[in-house]
Amino acid sequence: MDIRKHAVEQTATLHLRDVDDELMYADDDKSMPITIKLYGPGSKEYAGAQARQGNRLMDKLKRKGKSDQTAEQRATENAEFLADCTHSYENLEYGDLTGRDMLVAIYSDHSIGFIADQVAKHINDWANFTKKPQQN
Repeated sequence: MDIRKHAVEQTATLHLRDVDDELMYADDDKSMPITIKLYGPGSKEYAGAQARQGNRLMDKLKRKGKSDQTAEQRATENAEFLADCTHSYENLEYGDLTGRDMLVAIYSDHSIGFIADQVAKHINDWANFTKKPQQN
């Protein structure tokens, strides 16, 4: 048996949930789900995000000679990583920001930290990226 038949998908879509664990929608009639499409741990993009995260830490160590991070620095590092792992999004807004700037702002915002938490949990679970059996 070719083991590659167990390979995972490169991306998966996460339908965001609010703090009450309810699915989030951008409209009242719930026809516009708020979703984020993420690169998974089996993708080159995820590996690249991990490498960039490690490089940022190494650069910091070289400059400052210490590895201590403030909570704010840690949140920024995490936000950068999650933004690097984000393929796309739907029905998601954050003020006037768009693209990567918006993603970093969302993932850095402590008042909506539950979003970064669920994104991090989702991308770190290989099962979320398993290939679904094809139906005939």
